[in-house]
Amino acid sequence: MNELVPTHEIGPTSLAEPIWKIRWKLTKRSLRQNWEIFKESRIGILGIILIIAFGIFGAMWPVMINTVWDPMVYDPVVGFDPMIMHPSPPSASHLLGTDPIGRDILAQLMYSTGREFLLGVLSALITVVIGTAVGTAAAYYGGFIDTFFMRIADIILLFPFIPLLVVVGAMVKLSFLPFAIIMGVLGGFGGITIILKAQALSVSVRPYIDAARVAGGSDFHIIVSHIIPNVLPLSFLYMMFSVTSAILSEATLSFFGVLNIDMSWGMMIHTADVAGYLFDFAKYWWLWAPAGLAITLFCAAFYMVGRGLDEVVNPRLRKR
Repeated sequence: MNELVPTHEIGPTSLAEPIWKIRWKLTKRSLRQNWEIFKESRIGILGIILIIAFGIFGAMWPVMINTVWDPMVYDPVVGFDPMIMHPSPPSASHLLGTDPIGRDILAQLMYSTGREFLLGVLSALITVVIGTAVGTAAAYYGGFIDTFFMRIADIILLFPFIPLLVVVGAMVKLSFLPFAIIMGVLGGFGGITIILKAQALSVSVRPYIDAARVAGGSDFHIIVSHIIPNVLPLSFLYMMFSVTSAILSEATLSFFGVLNIDMSWGMMIHTADVAGYLFDFAKYWWLWAPAGLAITLFCAAFYMVGRGLDEVVNPRLRKR
């Protein structure tokens, strides 16, 4: 059965168009409307600018190491300056100084930026995919499915997140990819499931859901075509906050040395701590300040984008 679309929304000529073209036009119009709302949020735009700046900064790493820097000196993991075998303050050859074994801080910072992007985005995507699928299914079917997944969410929320990850990391040395997957799975079955289920419940009781069911639409079609699209704005909002959670968790666990990661922002601070320079933080500020500032600004950027998306999702926060 063909899906009917009001002619006053698309135009009289659209009646002869395929349904996918009509849906694409509706999607583009919705994106334009949401962008008009989002760009009124100064904090959201600032967050996007910061994310773009981090993206450019991280993209400079392969360019610098392949064209400008000597890998023997500027490799963030195995490279070191043979003339500097101790923490050195910023200089012309090392703009952000060197760490306790003579490795360049700026090179480490650039190298880690791309990996933090990968960790945060991959973890957040897994969280959103699982949370959206489980939340909508629990809202639509109810009964045993709802009870089962809600109890899983309660169990995950019952345990403190960071101590739980510390225990897991102590038992199994986690690298970037397994850590991102674990973060995504735990987040997807956690609090986001409860929140998205509540949103999906408000959608599943609307008249057009009953109309779709009467028209012969399958459960899968109703969930994918009608419920999930109305839940996605809230999913994207929590995706931004999931990135922040993943980055902070990685930095914390790397500082404790329970992750099998050769280099990250958290590992940079961990190296300074193990070498005994972190306690004299004022004198050796370049060992922790660049990485600490990067973690703060990176997490703040995604948080600010999330705040901007909050105005798109929540009409009460929009400017009059």
